[in-house]
Amino acid sequence: MQSAMNLSSVVTIDAHRGSKPYSRMIFGQFLEHFHRQVYGGVFEPGSPLADEHGFRTDVIEALRELRVPVVRWPGGCFVSAYHWADGVGHPRRPAYDKAWRVEDPNTFGTDEFVAWCRAIGAEPYICTNAGTGTPEEMSDWVEYCNLPDAGRWAKARQANGHMQPHHVPYWSIGNENYGDWEMGAKTSAEWGRFVAESAKMMKRVDPSIKLLAAALADVDWTLNLLREAGQYLDMVSIHGYYDRLNQVDEPSDYATSVARSGRVEAAIRLTEQIIGVAGFEGKLGIAFDEWNLRGWHHPAGNSPEAIAARDRNDINATYTMADAVFSAGFLNACLRHADTVRMANMAPVVNTRGPLYVHPSGVVRRTTFHVLSMYANQLGERIGEAFVDSPTFTHDGLSVPALDAIATCDSGQENWKLALVNRLPDQELACRIVVAGSPLEGIRQAVVLDGDGVDAYNDVDNPERVVPQEKPLAFSDGVANLPPHSVVILAL
Repeated sequence: MQSAMNLSSVVTIDAHRGSKPYSRMIFGQFLEHFHRQVYGGVFEPGSPLADEHGFRTDVIEALRELRVPVVRWPGGCFVSAYHWADGVGHPRRPAYDKAWRVEDPNTFGTDEFVAWCRAIGAEPYICTNAGTGTPEEMSDWVEYCNLPDAGRWAKARQANGHMQPHHVPYWSIGNENYGDWEMGAKTSAEWGRFVAESAKMMKRVDPSIKLLAAALADVDWTLNLLREAGQYLDMVSIHGYYDRLNQVDEPSDYATSVARSGRVEAAIRLTEQIIGVAGFEGKLGIAFDEWNLRGWHHPAGNSPEAIAARDRNDINATYTMADAVFSAGFLNACLRHADTVRMANMAPVVNTRGPLYVHPSGVVRRTTFHVLSMYANQLGERIGEAFVDSPTFTHDGLSVPALDAIATCDSGQENWKLALVNRLPDQELACRIVVAGSPLEGIRQAVVLDGDGVDAYNDVDNPERVVPQEKPLAFSDGVANLPPHSVVILAL
């Protein structure tokens, strides 16, 4: 590992230039029927911690802290063989989940998902079955959720006790249908026409919905998609996991993880270019609607041993300051591209690799939970102009800036909040901040998330080993030292 030799950086803020709003949907989340995300995660009827609907109240309380704006559901790979009508009404019949090779009881379906989203204060975002499903099935789902009282499925919703429409605003056609691992995978030529016809039917039911479709930072796939169906879409959906662990659960160390941070912005830039080439610049946005540092562990097969191995996703020692620093860098990249990145959904919201670990007796806020909370609650509402001069952090042939920084402000550009990330694992970074030509002086208040080492984590027995702390930062001629492996929100 090669660290920076010149451990100093400069952030220059031009407070007189314009600022731009960003979408809070960037702080979104994702929930899939995988292992203990739904059952034993957000939904646990019979638990002393659950309400009358079966929703874990401690989970609801914790997620309200994050001010989660939107949640994507029900998948993920799960959705590519999921038939939504099996999860509404009564009685409900269990179904074999062909994606994850277990039985799903179907007791948590559309109505429960929408109610749970309302409970945490989030908008529901439904991903449809573009694997074994049909355009008609997708449009029927829109009818069930959004039409007041016209049609078979709207009347079925009313018969199920929901007289008023659910008003689900966001819908995605498919999940990773470009991959051979996905049920109902399609070629790029097949995909463009399928999305176009699906979108037409869904929009005929409710023209107001915001539509997305499975894409990736690949010219052949996404360019053809946009040529065929771009006129019907509002965003394209891309995914990113940067530590692939599906078959072998050997999480990468801090340096390896953080050095991969640059891949996030590279994917955004390439997708922006494809949108522009297709003629939709300024019209279509990007939804990074599955992202995480760590990929999910799910060894092949449906043996008891393979299913039990999924418990390894919930080893809290995995989620260290590497995950926190990477996640802050991911959010910074999205915020820098606020013109195009209009949504992002950390995958998943609870358990597996999520920011919140849920166990029978309570919850643990992992390091990533605190990053999400800091960004959701403390940043300004607009992105300002910030120019960063930083040494590099290099490891295993990859280089990223040692300092990652963004500047946010209020609408009057009077109150500023900076998000500063020191990626160096074990060294302080001198950071000089200049605002409108003047270096900062004196004591400034900051909220700092770091740890007693890069491998620090929170667990049931030690849930507050890594928590944000309010600390004063002393600036002299604009310079203050940022702790190693830290995420800092600085108020100017």
